[in-house]
Amino acid sequence: MNIERIAEKELKSLALQYKAVAVVGPRQSGKTTLVRASFPDKAYVNLENPDIRRFALDDPRGFLSNYSDGAILDEVQRTPEIFSYLQPLLDENETKGQFILTGSNNFLLQENISQSLAGRVGYLYLLPLSLQEIKERELTADEFIFKGFYPALYNADIDISKYYDNYIRTYVERDVRLIRNITNLYTFERFMRLCAGRIGQLLNMNSIAIEVGVDNKTISSWLSVLEAGFVLFRLQPYHRSFNKRVVKMPKLYFYDTGLASALLGIENPQQLTLHPFRGALFENLIVTEFLKKRYNQGKRNDLFFWRDNVGNEVDLLIETADGLFPVEIKSGQTITDHFFKSMIAWFKISGMDRGYVVYAGDTVQRRSNGITVIPFRELDIISG
Repeated sequence: MNIERIAEKELKSLALQYKAVAVVGPRQSGKTTLVRASFPDKAYVNLENPDIRRFALDDPRGFLSNYSDGAILDEVQRTPEIFSYLQPLLDENETKGQFILTGSNNFLLQENISQSLAGRVGYLYLLPLSLQEIKERELTADEFIFKGFYPALYNADIDISKYYDNYIRTYVERDVRLIRNITNLYTFERFMRLCAGRIGQLLNMNSIAIEVGVDNKTISSWLSVLEAGFVLFRLQPYHRSFNKRVVKMPKLYFYDTGLASALLGIENPQQLTLHPFRGALFENLIVTEFLKKRYNQGKRNDLFFWRDNVGNEVDLLIETADGLFPVEIKSGQTITDHFFKSMIAWFKISGMDRGYVVYAGDTVQRRSNGITVIPFRELDIISG
């Protein structure tokens, strides 16, 4: 199935503005497919290939001399030495969009770009497929949560559990070692599974450290590894207090619910029906959908949550030029009065008078209390 990526428009726009563009995101999120489809006339170089990588590392000047018209350099963080040699090439030629760089390790890529190519590179974050891109209306919320959004799962008949088992093994055994010299990979994988069990919760590193059996400094370092590899991210609390003492700890979410489900040991979508983490995983799905929407348009993250010290909370606050959009997320399929309690409390605290509830059902309802109820497949109704 040929899936048209929304981010293609932003990618081509960046290539008209910058001499190089970096497309970064999780492994297997579709970066290579997108850049090759967007720039079919550019030479393609896969730096995962050990022979090509060795050439680039041993003789970067000679390697780059083969691409005087530019090229797509895939997984370029594997050859950090090349960035210093790219700089004079870009400076000597005023052509825009010469090199398209892709990478699945944000820390290594940004470190090298900031040292050698600052101001010369435009950034695009490409996450796995969005609901809008998939267009498979027959899948339920539970099926989407379990299957996740990696393109390979929608292009072929693949065993989902085996796909994620291999994904986790490849990530842990290869990518993790690129960033940190982590020797006990079994403990690190257990740490990943514990993080999956804390989706949508306030991040308490001390609690995780006790369970894993390492110190807080190690947990902080390992979280940075998972963030750099686009496995998980922290949703920050909103900075305005609205005259209340607010929680200042971030919440933890995964970039893909299929990966999180695999780490939680979920083996099929039916298992989610009564699963204690179903609500958290549905919340995760919706939060990442809004993140994909912003990244696909080349916008900043600008997503937050809000919680005060007496338990009032809004799951998601989207900050835009048009103001704040508050969003509550409910995993139920039937609209009940319970859906509106948090939003009505938020209206009283913030002075705002409009908000959204996203749920797992199918009907749009615009209520007189200022709240619009939106099915999870219709998120474009919210302009943020």
